Amino acid sequence: MSARKVVRIRPGMKSIVLGVTGSIAAYKSAELASLLVRQGHQVFVVLTQDATEFITPLTLQTLSKNPVTTSFYDEKENWRPGHIELADRANLLLIAPATAQIIAELAHGLASHPLAAIALATRAPILLAPAMNGKMWSHPATVENVEKLKSRGVEFIGPEEGMLACGYEGLGRLWKVDDIAFRAEFLLACQENLIA
Repeated sequence: MSARKVVRIRPGMKSIVLGVTGSIAAYKSAELASLLVRQGHQVFVVLTQDATEFITPLTLQTLSKNPVTTSFYDEKENWRPGHIELADRANLLLIAPATAQIIAELAHGLASHPLAAIALATRAPILLAPAMNGKMWSHPATVENVEKLKSRGVEFIGPEEGMLACGYEGLGRLWKVDDIAFRAEFLLACQENLIA
């Protein structure tokens, strides 16, 4: 067991909106959701349509113990739009994996699906864990989009070097799930300390 699994920066139960986008690394979101729940957090998963090609909403609903959002039109029990409710409820918006597509959408303020709309509406900290082909990660457009988001206070973890699903080796792999969860805990603790 790694030291990061033992270290607990426990600010108490918080609401984490876990965004999952259309990357082969989406399968790791199941482990991440499970780990965050075990750490005592409420986890609300939002899948982009492309993400549903890699992992099912049912898997993440079972692990998070909460309904999964995939569309603006998902049923709600009350009158409030679901994406606004999640944006308001979030103590942290964590997107893992974060593709070049979602990074570009967030940088340019687009909101064509619930995850991007939540990112626009929330006042919670945002943590992105990128995963993509290394050429996409190093493309000037992606570099510019990342810098734009960092200048707005968006946090990044990764990507790391390694063998990529496309067969290339390089920078673009999703950061280790344990480390993503640890960074999420750290940001939540920092937020609580600012409020206290």
